Amino acid sequence: MLGIPYNHTTENPDTFFLVGIPGLQSSHLWLAISLSAMYIISLLGNVLIMTVIWMDFTLQEPMYCFLYILAAVDIVMASSVVQKMVSIFFSGDGSISFSACFTQMYIVHAATSVETGLLLAMAFDRYIAICKPLHYKRILTPQLMLVMSVAITVRAVIFMTPLSWMLSHLPFCGSNVVLHSYCEHIAVAKLSCADPMPSSLYSVIGSSIIVGSDVAFIAASYHLILQAVCGLSSKNAQLKALSTCGSHVGVMALYYLPGMASIYVAWLGKDTVPLHTQVLLADLYLVIPPTLNPIIYGLRTRQIRKRTWSLLMHCLFDHSKLGS
Repeated sequence: MLGIPYNHTTENPDTFFLVGIPGLQSSHLWLAISLSAMYIISLLGNVLIMTVIWMDFTLQEPMYCFLYILAAVDIVMASSVVQKMVSIFFSGDGSISFSACFTQMYIVHAATSVETGLLLAMAFDRYIAICKPLHYKRILTPQLMLVMSVAITVRAVIFMTPLSWMLSHLPFCGSNVVLHSYCEHIAVAKLSCADPMPSSLYSVIGSSIIVGSDVAFIAASYHLILQAVCGLSSKNAQLKALSTCGSHVGVMALYYLPGMASIYVAWLGKDTVPLHTQVLLADLYLVIPPTLNPIIYGLRTRQIRKRTWSLLMHCLFDHSKLGS
C-alpha cells in the first residue's frame, strides 16, 4: 500500500544485460564490422593528432592544446562504449556488471560535458585570434589555459556525478534487460522499481544548463567574429579569417546536431520513432564525432596536415633504412 521506498530495501541485480539494437539483431554483424572500423580510425586518427602536437613545438598554441585534450576525450568516450558494443554485436555477450554499467554511464556523461566545454574554449580562442590578434598571447596565457581546462573538468564532475549517483541508488527489483547497446541513462532508468523522475529531471536541467550556456557563448563569439570579418577591406583577408574557423565549425556541427537529434528523439519522439532508430542515433552520437574529428582537423588545418605528413614520411623512411 505504501509502495516501494526510495532506497535499497530490494536487492539490486549483479549484472545488467544489454540487448544491442532491438529489432536489428539480423544486422548486428555488419554493425560490429562498421563500428570496429570506425573505432580503429578514431584511435589511429586521435593518437596521431596527439603525437604530432606533442612532438612539434610550433603547435604549442592554445588552439592546438585544446585540440590535444579534445582528441584524448574522444578516445576515452569511444573506448568506454564501442568495445562493449562490438562484443554484443559479434557474440551476443551483453552482460555488464552493476558497477561497470554506472561507471560507463558516468564516463559518457562526463566526456560529453568536457567536450562541449572544450568547443566553447576553442570558440573563445578563435574570437581572440580574429577580433584581438595583437593581444592574443597576452590574453591566452598558459595560466589561463590551465584555469580553463581545470574549470571545464570540475564543471563536468560537479554536474555529472549526482546524475549517475541518483540513478545508481534507485532499487532495481524487476527485469535487468536494458533495451540499448550501452548503459544509456533513460534506458537504465526505465528498469527502476521507484520513480526515476528526479534523476531524469536533473538530467534535463543539467544538460540544458551546460549545453545551453555553451551554445549561447559560442554563438555570441561567432557573431562577434563575423562582425570583425565583415569589417575587413580585403576579400582574401576575410576568406583567410573564416578558413581558420572552418574546422571548429565542422566539429561543432558533428557534436551538437547528432546530440540534439538523439535527445529530441529520446524525449519527444519516443512514441512515434521506432526504438531501434532511437538506439542507433544514440550510438552514432558517441562514435561519429571521435571518428571524424581528426579527419576534419587533418584535412582543414594546414599545419597539422603538413606535420602529420612529415611525421609519417620520417617513420616510413626510418623503418625502410632499418630493414635494409
